[in-house]
Amino acid sequence: MTQDQWTAVDRYFTDLLAPADDALAATLADSTAAGLPEIAVAPNQGKLLNLLVTMCGARSVLEIGTLGGYSTIWMARALPADGRMISLEYNPTHADVARANIARAGLEKVVEVRTGAALDTLAELETEGAGPFDFVFIDADKVNNPNYVVWALKLSRPGTVIVVDNVVRGGAILEAEAETDDPAITGTRAMFELVSREPRLDATALQTVGVKGYDGLLLARVVA
Repeated sequence: MTQDQWTAVDRYFTDLLAPADDALAATLADSTAAGLPEIAVAPNQGKLLNLLVTMCGARSVLEIGTLGGYSTIWMARALPADGRMISLEYNPTHADVARANIARAGLEKVVEVRTGAALDTLAELETEGAGPFDFVFIDADKVNNPNYVVWALKLSRPGTVIVVDNVVRGGAILEAEAETDDPAITGTRAMFELVSREPRLDATALQTVGVKGYDGLLLARVVA
């Protein structure tokens, strides 16, 4: 198996099941033109998020890590007319690009993009009584993955679904703390250990291959 084959299979799936539309295509194009890193979820992964939001009947979504708003648009489209979504982005330039992309998709009344360090913004949401959220997608700096899961629990209810992206790290997740100084790996391992001990979470993790290479995601449900 090669990256070329993984990419070709992803394109086959995407063409049939998650074809691009003008708003999604423009979101990726404008994000690239603005110099944002090309690390948005793949189209079929965006469709997966869309389906998960729909399947759990979510009316409110929290996203940690907006980037250019590509995943944001996929999830926001799954919300009912009175649904709401808050997406948190550290970089002001990224947030501005995302807001423009979200507005072009006609979702500016559904999605609010907040700028700033997520740990600060999450505390503000708690103070405001913004939760509970029905669905939480975590795709930001990996060193803070454990902290983001803790906050996701604080802002959730029984039945809330939590998804954490990029948890396999090309297989490097197997590297013990003593073997690596990569904070993305140590943070993600700490997140797994936290989830494994947390009685309020029922979780699993999946390895994936595709246009984004070899990685995976954690999928959890709040049970109490």
